[in-house]
Amino acid sequence: MKNTIKLMIGLATVGLVSCDAEFDNPVTEAGFYTSGTADFTRYVAVGNSLTAGYADGALYITGQENSYPNIMAQQFALAGGGEFTQPLMDDNLGGLLLNGTQVFNNRFVLSVDENGNPGPVLLEGTPTTDVATSAAGPFNNMGVPGAKSFHLAAPGYGSANPWFGRFQTSQSASIIADATSMNPTFFSLWIGNNDILSYATSGGIGVDQTGNLNPATYGPNDITDPNVFAATYSGLVDALTANGSKGAVVNIPDVTSIPFFTTVPYAPLSPLNPAFGPQIPALNATYAQLNAAFAFLGVPERSIVFSQTAASGVVVHDEGLEDLSTALTQVLIGGGLDPGTATIYGMQYGQARQANAGDLLVLTSSSAIATVDTDRVAELMSFGLTQAQAGQLSVVGVTYPMPDQYVLVPVEQEAISTAATAYNAAIEGIAASKGLAFVDAKSRLGQVANGGVGYDGGVLTSQFVTGGAFSLDGVHPSPRGYAFTANAIIDAINETYEATIPKVAIGNYGTVTATNN
Repeated sequence: MKNTIKLMIGLATVGLVSCDAEFDNPVTEAGFYTSGTADFTRYVAVGNSLTAGYADGALYITGQENSYPNIMAQQFALAGGGEFTQPLMDDNLGGLLLNGTQVFNNRFVLSVDENGNPGPVLLEGTPTTDVATSAAGPFNNMGVPGAKSFHLAAPGYGSANPWFGRFQTSQSASIIADATSMNPTFFSLWIGNNDILSYATSGGIGVDQTGNLNPATYGPNDITDPNVFAATYSGLVDALTANGSKGAVVNIPDVTSIPFFTTVPYAPLSPLNPAFGPQIPALNATYAQLNAAFAFLGVPERSIVFSQTAASGVVVHDEGLEDLSTALTQVLIGGGLDPGTATIYGMQYGQARQANAGDLLVLTSSSAIATVDTDRVAELMSFGLTQAQAGQLSVVGVTYPMPDQYVLVPVEQEAISTAATAYNAAIEGIAASKGLAFVDAKSRLGQVANGGVGYDGGVLTSQFVTGGAFSLDGVHPSPRGYAFTANAIIDAINETYEATIPKVAIGNYGTVTATNN
């Protein structure tokens, strides 16, 4: 089995000759903040897990209470905003039951192992939220974890997604139909992340469906065609604005800048590691014949050499490389290697190379690096190798190239970037055509990832665990990160609609939960 991560208003002090009367009727909060040309009476938020308040690998009450729509709704209330309801889970564990059987894991919490290393672990306990028990909708927060753009308009989507299934208004309902049934006076729409994120977090094992206009044929980890996305997004905005509602739309951040892709270094193999360092001479001797074959084939850049003085890159499978399996096999045979071993080497290293700074290892790879892949052992034994021989060729990232699900190679990153750029162009264009507030989340979250953003209590960065912006799944924001997001959206709303909605003090919001109790 594979081992699969206060708002502060500056008031100028002005000297007044006779100011007693000024304090007889002080300005109240309700009279101070205004909605401008917007109307927040019925605010509806539409989106995916980011809108729902998902964090730490799960959906749970505290996360939902700190969702950016809920934070915004609290601020809208100071300028005439109405009630904001959410399909709250039944507990803070985050797991899901189906007819009493747990089908989705609890959330992550921060724990310290026996060696003093901090890391995420699953919170213990039995969850109480059963997807077979419906929550009475519709709700103002229509964020559905896992939803892609084209899912929002799909009738009966609740049958495929338990997060929506537990609060859909009917078996045939769609997310956008339930959202518009609320007759919103104001909306927010943040969708499209999952149209590329699932491809990214899976290490690019899906398919880039650019050119395929039929999403019914897409797999769960595929990249949505940009034309499908643009048409879908336009339809969603048309539905949300049909009754004259105003709103804010949010673009897609750079998904590869989040901790899920920036935490595990490409070169984690240290010669100081007693389990690895002593093996380096033997490993380099074994790879020498393979490296000679790479040189003969004109691809010396694929050579694999482990340093005895510095950390080395893991060995990865790069699907962007020409597959030299057959040619490599023949060269190895010509060099004196027996045909059986040469064939195995050819298959194993035909698209292999050592990782470099251009590669992104996913967070979950940390638990796989330098472990023995027992599935690979069994496979190699079926080819006639002994268990010991098979084990030597099955050390993940050392002798067995990191499988695709653990690394995003440059060609995969390029596919993600190309699609995201097209999505964002569509979002911004549609926002402009409809006169909606446009939120450049890519730029704002880019600041968090590149040096951080200062606030009254410190600096918010994307550093895993300690940066404050992201939760323990490395993908979704922490409460503090969601507060930052809410402020970014409020900025755009105030600018577009001449409103004076106050922002929140993000330092008042928490980060990760450092307990397993």
